[in-house]
Amino acid sequence: MAIAITFLFSIILLLQSNLSLSQTTTSCTSKTFSKNRLFASCIDMSQLSASLHWTYDPTNSTVNVAFTAPNPNSNGWVAWALNPAKPSMVGSQAIIALHDSDGKIVVRTSNISTYSGVDFSPIMYDVWGMEAEQGETGGVSVMSLFASIKLPHGTTKMSHVWQVGLESKSGELQKHDFGEENLNSKEVMNFASDGVRSGSSNSGLNERNVHGIINAVSWGVLLPTGAIIARYFKAFSPSGTAWFYLHVSFQVAGYILGTAGWGTGLNLGVKSKGVQYTTHRNIGITLFSLATLQVTALLLRPKKDHKYRKYWNLYHHTFGYTILVLGILNIFKGLSILNSGHKWEIIAIVIVGFFIGITLLLEITSFVRSHLRKENLATITNPNKQDQDVQSGV
Repeated sequence: MAIAITFLFSIILLLQSNLSLSQTTTSCTSKTFSKNRLFASCIDMSQLSASLHWTYDPTNSTVNVAFTAPNPNSNGWVAWALNPAKPSMVGSQAIIALHDSDGKIVVRTSNISTYSGVDFSPIMYDVWGMEAEQGETGGVSVMSLFASIKLPHGTTKMSHVWQVGLESKSGELQKHDFGEENLNSKEVMNFASDGVRSGSSNSGLNERNVHGIINAVSWGVLLPTGAIIARYFKAFSPSGTAWFYLHVSFQVAGYILGTAGWGTGLNLGVKSKGVQYTTHRNIGITLFSLATLQVTALLLRPKKDHKYRKYWNLYHHTFGYTILVLGILNIFKGLSILNSGHKWEIIAIVIVGFFIGITLLLEITSFVRSHLRKENLATITNPNKQDQDVQSGV
């Protein structure tokens, strides 16, 4: 038991040390977005105090991006573009967030072919999920645009340019400034570089991943395993005590690891005050509270012949099964928050299905064993029963 707990604490400390090494002081890692949008990487760009956030999927050459930049004018516009030829505005495939004639913020695309103006048109890449938002950070208006882009197969390195304009009237762009920052807002970047060039991988996402892994192991593996041991190993060996110590070991280990996961969740909440995951948080608090009561109840467990033992058993089983259901539900809720993709959801479904299959198999096996045990007991207590059944025609 002590070795298992020490091993689990070693894993937690290792994850935390790796996390601390990955954290940086770049401002892009502290930015949060609406709709719980998360990105694997980010960079602080060299001009206009802008930042780019992205998640690149090499399996289908797709990149999900968020571009954000301060804009002191509430009617301003921002643009981010890829240029397959060179770091220049002409030839760039732009995604632009601006205000339409009703003052609403919208997103348009443009294949920019001249310096004389911008005409909205389709671009050479497939693009979808285009959205934009405007808010305030430190009293300064900030505009952000979001999009998913299909890149040419195998292409990760490309020139990109960006721009900020002070005004957009009736859905048309007004010229941007021509200061040094505006003219130099162009670079070459690699979407597969994880932001090493001027930023780093998003440490907030790393911490969320650690939070998810810890809780998946505790609520999704250790505690269900402990419950299966208590229900079925006891049935197979009713006179033994090994099942009890195994059950307690798994449950205590799961509780300790779950407490660590709960703690990382609280830390994430402190760091991301602008982001709310109300349902996930409330289920997590309920889980921790119920699990704490379960562990505490072990100290108050009456003896088998005590008149209150049946009530304790009812409480223990009810809380235990509630914890299992809520734990699995919250794991899937966390996966949806992380936007981890169907692969991890399928893995989680397979694991849950495995536990359900094992449970059904053991349930059937224990039922058969119990039935045979009752028949053997009846034969021992009434050895003439079989002869009586034959004589009566049964």
